[in-house]
Amino acid sequence: MYNKELTKGTLQPIILKLISSREKMYGYEITQEVKKMTSGKIDISEGALYPILHKLEAKGVLDTEKVFIGKRVRKYYKVTKEGRQKVKEVTNEMNDFIDTLHLIFNSETQKL
Repeated sequence: MYNKELTKGTLQPIILKLISSREKMYGYEITQEVKKMTSGKIDISEGALYPILHKLEAKGVLDTEKVFIGKRVRKYYKVTKEGRQKVKEVTNEMNDFIDTLHLIFNSETQKL
């Protein structure tokens, strides 16, 4: 599992990209899917997940839908029409950031 400090800045883009790839997702489903996709290397805690989801909902990037399952209510998140642009922006930014990290960590160190 990666250090929490290393992944902290990438959680919002990860969450947005994952939700946008589906019609809708609920919190626990998001955490489990990220864990599965990364073979357990990225583990999003509920304490990290829900503040991000609530912030994105407040900004109009995500919308919610409550579904009753027996006596429980499950809150599903989905990307809004306006949020689709935000997903494109964070995807492009993350890809550029990854390319930049690649330049730093995979280049030959030059002696000065």
